[in-house]
Amino acid sequence: MAVKAKPSKETVEFKIDHDSPIPLHVQVETLMRQLINSPQYQDGKMLPKEIELAKRLGISRNTIRQATNKLEHENLLVRKKGVGTRAVKNAVSTRLNNWLSFSEEMHSKGVEFVNFDIKVSWVNADADVANTLQIDEGKKVLKLERLRGVAKGPFVYFISYFHPRVGLTGKEDFTRHLYEIMEQEHATIASISKEKINAIGAPTDVAKKLSIKKGDPVLFRKRVVCDPGDRPVEYNLGYYRGDSFTYEIDIKR
Repeated sequence: MAVKAKPSKETVEFKIDHDSPIPLHVQVETLMRQLINSPQYQDGKMLPKEIELAKRLGISRNTIRQATNKLEHENLLVRKKGVGTRAVKNAVSTRLNNWLSFSEEMHSKGVEFVNFDIKVSWVNADADVANTLQIDEGKKVLKLERLRGVAKGPFVYFISYFHPRVGLTGKEDFTRHLYEIMEQEHATIASISKEKINAIGAPTDVAKKLSIKKGDPVLFRKRVVCDPGDRPVEYNLGYYRGDSFTYEIDIKR
């Protein structure tokens, strides 16, 4: 069954086929690309709102968001809260360097990693978490703790806090790639990573998990992961054993 919108002055035909084997979000993505490339939207005119598109096409807003998130990730769209979404003409991204999740990085190096422990809980956001995720202090957030390493033992302990907007339930299979889960199950794309790295002495709880002594050197990394709209989706704290991990940075002039 094809769903058509009412005739309008727009040159792009608002139509998707609900009986097609092509996923709805892919059809919406194709439609949005046509809108982006049409002259009427190349001058910065606001695109139709998600709720309007969903109503006209007879689909959910989540399906619309899944398509627009990808286009925003490709720097074809820009969204501003309270303003709307518009096409970006000849956009060039300079915000994102090549960064990988832990799982992706280990796989790229051919390293077989082990999940020694995975713990999921709901906690009240303290001042640091609330400020980083831009939410109210005390708001319930999902906390994910992962102890990871290689067969001979763990070398990194991760603590992640997620913005409620992502929609994680805590029932996801967190042995999978985290950002794959976020994108495929919750239409959230991890696009930008903002990091701070320094050496510290291992706190008691961290030392116990990493099988080292309290005060032993660890590499401490704070990572704020944002979506293509630069909105925080994850606040990640990583503690790496100093004798098992090297952080490499390539800088080009």
